[in-house]
Parts: sequence; C-alpha cells; structure tokens
Amino acid sequence: MRYLIPLMVTVILTACQTSNEEMITPPEAKKVEKVLEIHGDKRVDNYFWMRLTDEQKEADNPDAQTQDVLDYLNAENDYLKAKMKHTLELQEKLYKEITDRIKPDDESVPYNKNGYSYYTRYEEGEDYPLHCRKELADGASEEVMLNGPEMGKDKSYFAIGGRSVSPDNKLLVYGVDYVSRREYTLFVKDLTTGELLSDKIENTTGGASWANDNETIFYTKKDPQTLRSFQVYKHKIGTDQSSDQLVYQEDDETFWISLQKSKSDEYLMIGSHQTLSSEVRVLDADKPDGKWRVIQPRERDHEYSVSHYGDHFYILTNDGAKNFKLMKTPVDQTEKENWVEVIPHRNDALLEDIDIFKDHYVLTERINGLNQLRVIRWDGSDEHYISFKDPAYMTYVDVNPEFESNVLRYAYSSLTTPNTIYDYNMDDRKQKIMKRTEVMDDNFSPDNYVSERLFATVRDNVKVPISLVYRKGTKLSAETPLLLYGYGSYGASMDAYFSSVRLSLLDRGFVFAIAHIRGGEEMGRAWYEDGKLLKKKNTFHDFIDCAKYLIEEDYTSSDHLYAQGGSAGGLLMGAIINMEPELWNGVIAGVPFVDVVSTMLDETIPLTTFEFDEWGNPKNKEYYDYIKSYSPYDNVEAKDYPNLLVTTGYWDSQVQYWEPAKWVAKLRELKTDDNLLLLHCNMDVGHGGASGRFKRYKEVALEYAFLLNLEGI
Repeated sequence: MRYLIPLMVTVILTACQTSNEEMITPPEAKKVEKVLEIHGDKRVDNYFWMRLTDEQKEADNPDAQTQDVLDYLNAENDYLKAKMKHTLELQEKLYKEITDRIKPDDESVPYNKNGYSYYTRYEEGEDYPLHCRKELADGASEEVMLNGPEMGKDKSYFAIGGRSVSPDNKLLVYGVDYVSRREYTLFVKDLTTGELLSDKIENTTGGASWANDNETIFYTKKDPQTLRSFQVYKHKIGTDQSSDQLVYQEDDETFWISLQKSKSDEYLMIGSHQTLSSEVRVLDADKPDGKWRVIQPRERDHEYSVSHYGDHFYILTNDGAKNFKLMKTPVDQTEKENWVEVIPHRNDALLEDIDIFKDHYVLTERINGLNQLRVIRWDGSDEHYISFKDPAYMTYVDVNPEFESNVLRYAYSSLTTPNTIYDYNMDDRKQKIMKRTEVMDDNFSPDNYVSERLFATVRDNVKVPISLVYRKGTKLSAETPLLLYGYGSYGASMDAYFSSVRLSLLDRGFVFAIAHIRGGEEMGRAWYEDGKLLKKKNTFHDFIDCAKYLIEEDYTSSDHLYAQGGSAGGLLMGAIINMEPELWNGVIAGVPFVDVVSTMLDETIPLTTFEFDEWGNPKNKEYYDYIKSYSPYDNVEAKDYPNLLVTTGYWDSQVQYWEPAKWVAKLRELKTDDNLLLLHCNMDVGHGGASGRFKRYKEVALEYAFLLNLEGI
C-alpha cells in the first residue's frame, strides 16, 4: 500500500494542475477593423494594428500602439508559460539531454589557406566559439583571431558574420550582428598586434572581399527598410565609411546582390540574383580601381553562376537546360555566343554546383532525390562517383580553399549517421575520416536506429519521396507517434541529415519523417517549378497525401500524427490545418509566413520585391485570387483545429512577428475546439532564433515537451 500513496498524490496533483490550467483564460486581442481592397475585393483585417515600424520598435519610450502590441505579445507568452507549466520539469530534462549530447570542448577540422591552418573551437560551457589559426610551421602557436565568448558576453543576441583575412595574412575583416536582423557592422583587426583599426562599416550583409593589394575591401550594403542587399562599395583600410566609393547599385528591386572572390584569387565577382534570372560582374583582383565587366547580360529565365580556372570561366547555366549544364568561355570573350559545352544537360540529374582543383573538378549532382559527388579529371582520363550506402542521406562539398590539392574534403550524414568529414584522395580514391561529430551518450549507436526511404503516390499520380527514422524496437502501428517535417519552397531541398537533438523523440517512441514535397528541388528543377506560383497548392497536397500514405501503411494514425515546418514551411503548416485540420493531432509552426496576400502586396517589407517569381505578384488579379485561396491567415474559419504551437521572434526581418501574432489572434477568435493554441514570441531574437550553441535548445525543449505532452509521454 505504501507505493500507492505517492501515486495517488501524484494523480491528485496532476488533476489539480490540469484543472487550474483549463481555467486560465487565453489572451483576447482587441479588434480594430481595417478594410483592405484591391481588384474590387475587400478583406477585413481586424488585427492589422499589430504591425509596428522599425522606428516604433526601436524607440526608447513606446507609443500607445507599440505598448498595445507589447502587452499582447507578453500576454501570449504568459499564457504559454501557464499552460505549459506542468511540463517545466520535462523541458529542463529535455534541455539537459540535448545539451549533454554536445561535446563541451568541440573543435572543427582545420583547413589550410595561404600558409595558415584555420579552425574554430569551443571551450566547455561556452555558447560562442573561438576563431583561431596557426601558421603551417612546426611548433607554431595558436592565434585567437576572434574571441566569441568575450565578444558575446552579456548580449541578448550575438552573431559573427563573414570573416576574411587579407592576402598578406595581416588583417581580418569580420561582421557582427547584435540585433538579429541580419544587419552587420564590419570591423577590421590587425592580426599582428591584436588591435582593432578605426574602420567601422555599418548596415552590411556581414562579409567583405579583399583585393590583392591588401588595403582595399569590397562589401555589400542593405536597404535600411527592405533589407535588400543592393549596393557594393569599395573601402580603403584606414578611411571613414563616408568616403567609401559606390561601385555598383542594383536598381531593379526584384534583384538582390552577392559578392565573392574566385577560388583562384584572381577575380572579384558581383552576382545579381532574382528567382528566375542572374547576372555576374567580374573585376581583376589585382586592379581594385579597375572597371567591372559583365560576363553575360541578364535575361528573363536565365540563371547562371561563374567559376574561374586558368584562361577560362566555367559557367553553370540553365540556358536551354532545365537541370543546368556546364559551359566554358575564354576570360576575355564571355558573351554567350562564345560558350562551349563541357557537361551536357541531363533530364535525370540536376547539376547543382562545381568545385575546381588543379587536376580535377567536382560536380554536385542530384539524382533521384539524392546528392552525388562526381569527380572528373581535367584531361578527361578519368571520372567517377563517390559511393554512399544509406537509403537516404545528405552530402556536400566542404571547405576546399586550396586550388593545388588533389584531396577533396566533403561531409556526409544520414538519419542514423552523425555528420562526418572526409578527406578523399581524388587520384587513388582512398579516404580518411577527419572528424565524426561525437554524440556524448554512451548508449548511442547508429545501429540502434532504422532509416527508410519510401515513395507516396499523391493525388496526381506523382511519387513523392519520404525519408524516415525510428529506434529499433519501436512498434509501428496506429498508436505510434510520428512527426512529419516539410518545407517545399524556393527550390530548397530538405536532405536526410542526422540530428542528435532528434534522439530525444526517437528514444521515446516517435518516428521522424521528412516529406520531400514539390516546391523543393529534390527531384530536379521541374520539382521546384511544380510547387510554386500557380502550382503552389501541389506543395500542400503533397504533404497531406504523404501523411495519409503513412497512415495507410500503419506507421501512425491521425490521433498520433504531428507536423512541423518553419518560415515558408510555416506557411505549409497554416495551409494544411486549414485544408485538413482533422488529419493532425498537433502542429508546430516556426516563424510562419502566413499572411501571404498582405505581405506580397507591400513592397516595403523585406523579401517582398524579389519573391514575386516565387509566389506571384498579387497586384495581378490572377495571382491575387490564387494566393488568397490558400493564404493561411485569410482562410481561418470557424471550425475545429489541431493543437498548435507557434513560435516567432520580435526582431524577425524575414517573417515579421505580426504575421504569426495576427494568425494566432484570428484562430483564437474563430476556432471551435478546446485544443491548445500557444504562441511563443522571443522578444530578443529574429528569424534564426536564439544565438549561441545552447540557448536555441530551450525552444526545442519547449517544442518537444509540447509533442510529448500531447502523447502523454
């Protein structure tokens, strides 16, 4: 009997907690009618008032509207804490589990460049790394270029952006963001003395590229309102930013720009990018005051990228090649009529990238949804693919700055294999493991888990891949909890990678699955094109049909099925719960893009102008009607919805906080169920969540506790 007493007390306490939580009143956002009209159609947005300008957010003394927004967001955070209070012990346990699996004093694999070895390392207990280097000489001592723990101390958010060392190895230019809006300030450090120079360059994308004179850098600057990178400036070390020279401005608001240096170090390159078009300019890195020239003028529906080798530029292009092909052209004759084919287009292989070495070049191809690494000798005497064993995996070419090397460094992981860095000899095909990410758990073994790759036939008879993993011994049935993840936008492929964090779900009986839905690029360029613009609903239908397939195959049931996605994947979550709310027991929507019509109508919002080719421009009635038909915020109805956890960041520059906040308020107003509806707004961060390697897992612990609580685990 003595064992029953604590059990009875626990039951009584749990019942009281549950009863108390049920009595907590959810926040009720005020309604202020705002009529939005275009194409003769009227939409009423009662929560439009939640939108603040950057000036309002940054003001020392909030005005009345700002205070109303802060009060609402804080009320939602308080409500979440109250409703999840009984899971606090579980959240702490999950957080400790997750962080305990991380090697406390980890270090990256060093890479060599220009006489130095570069690496990052973490000291035990620290959130931020030390960025270090050593001279390639016997007995050389470590130089700490940037001390992350010291720089990020007592900061609510901290991130180091790009880092670039001058050709003579003496100066370092780097970017820092303290706000989480991806607006970086550039600094220059003298690596011989350890002193910061007077240079301070505001409102950049975070990186810079050196000319070969060791005293000139080029950097990209953002529009302060839209955050579109649209200008390239030239800066002389030791001068004030006000004297920097504008060398290029992208006036087409549907384009954004990038800047890089060729692997050969002979050219600087400015890329202008749009969803469907690109244009590249080059400058001789020995002549920083010279004239930039265009490789090939931009054309609608023509994307290309450029690499340099010897007397030629090598160009990945989709000109007449949906899945891209590789061309070459003399460096002084770059117009398209001079291009010569090197690797032809293939219908069954998407050509994604190229890395160039002295004797070899390496192509990254995507075949049947999986990346392949293809090694080819320049003289044509040999080519081969590197082989991989798992049914689903992720691989990519890692940092390879040395042009003269015959060793390819690449990374590989799968749903059961931790990330592994290999050095692969391209001549004798022998490889060496340089590092495998350690999982700090004596009970972990890849052999404890099972990975599968399935294909679901969806409603239009297309076969959609599904990658999934679960712990051996997990019984697959209608009672099995399953978390289905999806994204499906921008041609971004969601590969099957390993996560030690995910073990906390797998070890508690969850199945984790990725639906490789259209809108990504897993199955080639057509896969992307079939999930965008006026075909966007294929993305949502694919995800729903993958879920139904998993139910039909007895991996789970609607009572135990969960879905998760973030950003554009959060749009996916909003669409699927409007379309088929009864299919899911719970859904996690991270920084969700849910107010699609209003955002795409407002060209002052970051990302809008250069995403018209992704979603369509709703100023065109055909696109307006189509977007409105699936936009999650515009399609909330008075009906039952699944349990829902929504996360956002107050400083998010990609998906503004007001989108999820308005969505939750409208769901609260209209939904007819008693299921959980929780909003977590982190008041200190932006789109990427908390900075540092540990803080971010507080939110993951909350998400996992949300799922496990619904399962009664």
